[in-house]
Amino acid sequence: MKSWQIVRLVAGTFILLSLALGIQGSPIFVSPWWLAFTAFVGVNLLQSALTKWCLMESILRKLGAESGC
Repeated sequence: MKSWQIVRLVAGTFILLSLALGIQGSPIFVSPWWLAFTAFVGVNLLQSALTKWCLMESILRKLGAESGC
């Protein structure tokens, strides 16, 4: 997998997990504060789209993940 694919995989997983933990109807509900984590991930995705820079992608590249489109 390329670094941008890993970023999207992790972001999607974080969003779904934090929604499951933060929505009261969920069987694994913990606290509505988990929705703040959902917002954090969303803000980071928005920032990376506008600036064309993503910290997680930079870290993944240094760890050896292949970059590319």
